[in-house]
Amino acid sequence: MSETMNLHHVPEIMTSHRALWVGRIMSALVVIALVADGTVQLFAPAQIASLLQETGFAMDLTHVVGPIVLACALLYAIPATTVLGAILVTGFLGGAICAHVRMGELGSPPEIISLLLGAMTWGGLYARDPRIRAILPIR
Repeated sequence: MSETMNLHHVPEIMTSHRALWVGRIMSALVVIALVADGTVQLFAPAQIASLLQETGFAMDLTHVVGPIVLACALLYAIPATTVLGAILVTGFLGGAICAHVRMGELGSPPEIISLLLGAMTWGGLYARDPRIRAILPIR
């Protein structure tokens, strides 16, 4: 009987180990994308000037939005504040999606990227944190 129990625990441990790494990779991709976006907004706003103009945002907002994006990425990257970071990232990405919907760009590449980053934010957290899986079980 103990052999049967051990056989059942091995796949669970392996799945947990794989899920942890998948979650870490997904979360790292989100952080990299957010840090890249925040850095461009802070240090090279001219590169995104046309995008800002299309969405109706003023160029001087990059000095406000850039640090906000970087703060969200930082909070998401720190294990103790990752849930708060995920909530803030979701809010930021939701605003980005809303801006593109308002412009009539339903299904545009920036909107799809924002949607995927939001899904990866929570998917990565779900895969690497058993507390989140306990709160939000898949049935």
